[in-house]
Amino acid sequence: MSDEKSAGGESTFTVIVAAAANLGIAVAKAVAGLISGSSAMLSEAAHSVADTVTEVLLLTALKRSEKPADEEHPLGYGPERYIWAMLASVATFVGGAVFSIYDGVHTLVAGEDLGDPLVSYLVLAIAFLLEGYSLRTGLRQVRREALRLGTPAQHYLRRTPDTAVKAVVMEDSAALVGLLLAAGGLLGGQLSGSGVWDGLASILIGVLLVYVAWVLGRSNAQLLIGRPVPESMRTGVREELLSVPHIIEVLELTTLIQGPTEILIAAKIDFRDVASAEQVEWACEEAEQQLRERYPSIKRVYLDPTPGVAQRRRARAAGADPVIGPGDGEGGGDGGGLFTDRLDNG
Repeated sequence: MSDEKSAGGESTFTVIVAAAANLGIAVAKAVAGLISGSSAMLSEAAHSVADTVTEVLLLTALKRSEKPADEEHPLGYGPERYIWAMLASVATFVGGAVFSIYDGVHTLVAGEDLGDPLVSYLVLAIAFLLEGYSLRTGLRQVRREALRLGTPAQHYLRRTPDTAVKAVVMEDSAALVGLLLAAGGLLGGQLSGSGVWDGLASILIGVLLVYVAWVLGRSNAQLLIGRPVPESMRTGVREELLSVPHIIEVLELTTLIQGPTEILIAAKIDFRDVASAEQVEWACEEAEQQLRERYPSIKRVYLDPTPGVAQRRRARAAGADPVIGPGDGEGGGDGGGLFTDRLDNG
């Protein structure tokens, strides 16, 4: 539990650092853009404003998802973070990408009067340092979490259910690339005397933000729809279940990621035919305990005793219907079995 709390606190700190950096950068870029007349600088200002709004939404997501389960939400509020994170990706698209592409096209069509780019260069340099520090904070968290889980940092970043830190890392990376594009647009305009380079830089910044918004939106959509744990973890869960006495087969296994440190496990289990009700209850409790010891992120475990194929054939030959609970016929219905769960709201 302490590891989960520290991870949640670290994600919050990462987002706060990014929000503070982006807010100051947005104001500086806007002023520099107005002074220099650069559309790329104004696009970068819109980029930073969109990132700031994104961080505010991510902070809301982190706080809302920490609420404990209650009667109205018995499985907790964990998935709510993905709703707010999805809105954050929309903010990146609308607030940053659309404005940048529009401003770039407008510059190419109407042209622009280039002012003194010195202020813009200074702002870009300072912004690069601040964005770099924010990115460093996010990458440090990614590396620590990847090391703790024993997986490559790149794989962790691609598959992590902690979309808050993923959003910060991707947006800060895009911000650094955007700053280089804006500097290139300013330099091209300064050398050629044409605003075409600045307009092209603005359009490229918009395309970059479209890509970031699409990746983040897709990640959150997958988690909202329901994403299972990785195959290696599913294999480990089966191993733990089959290691418990009286359990002879895992007929069906369903896993669901509800949050970065919140996983639900549901399984249809075939027990030994001669196992008593007391032994089945003990096996369910033991299986739940073993799963949580191996995978602390597992918060809810539902085990449903279900007759296996061999047992159903024997019962059919004897002229009986081996129904363990209501709905558990040959098709393996959804309800009525023995469920063991301790809703961990902590």
